[in-house]
Amino acid sequence: MSQSPINVRRKPRQSRAKFTQQALLDSAVQLLAEKHHFEITIREMTEIAGVGLGTFYEYFSQKEDVFALIIHQQIKALAQKILEHGTQIRSAQPDILITDYVKQLIQIQLKKIQNAQQIWVTIFLLERQLSTSEVYQKHYALMCQLWQDLLQPFAIEHLECTAINLHRVIYGFVMQTLLVQPDFSEWEILQADIGIACDAFLKQ
Repeated sequence: MSQSPINVRRKPRQSRAKFTQQALLDSAVQLLAEKHHFEITIREMTEIAGVGLGTFYEYFSQKEDVFALIIHQQIKALAQKILEHGTQIRSAQPDILITDYVKQLIQIQLKKIQNAQQIWVTIFLLERQLSTSEVYQKHYALMCQLWQDLLQPFAIEHLECTAINLHRVIYGFVMQTLLVQPDFSEWEILQADIGIACDAFLKQ
C-alpha cells in the first residue's frame, strides 16, 4: 500500500464538529478492539458514532484516514500519560535512583499497551502502511523528546543519546513482539528483558 498523509477533509473548529469527528474516531477504536482493521466498514463506524455516511465524508476521505489519525492520537496520549506518571513518581520519591525510575516508567508504558493490546497490534501494523516518512519521524521525535524530558531532572551525561536509545529499545522490543505474537501474554518477562537492555544504556 502506498503511503499517504492523513487526509482530513474538514478540520473541526466548533465544539459540535469536534465532538462529531471524535465520535467517529472513538467508534473506530472500539471496532479495532473487536476485529481486524480490514474487516471494519465505514457504515459500522457511522452506526456506532450515531451519524450518517454523508457526515463521515465531511471529515474523512476513506477509513484509512481515520486509522491514521487514531495512530497519531494514541501515540500522543501515551506520551502524555507517561510524562504525567514521571512527574508523579519524582514527586512521591524525590530520591529515587534513575534505574528504578526508568523501570517504573517501563512498567507503566507496557501496562497501558497491554490494556489495549489489540489496538496497539493494529497501530504497529498500520503505522508502516499509512504513515508517511515525515509522520513517522514526528512520532519518533515525539517519543525521543518524551524520554529526554523524563530524564532531564537527573542531569545525566549524553541525555539526548540516552533518551533515543531507551525509546529504540522499548519500541523495538514491544513492536516486534506484538507483530510476531499478537496474543502475547508474557509481559513480565518482556519487561525484565527491556529493563536489562535499558540499564546498560543508563550505566554507561
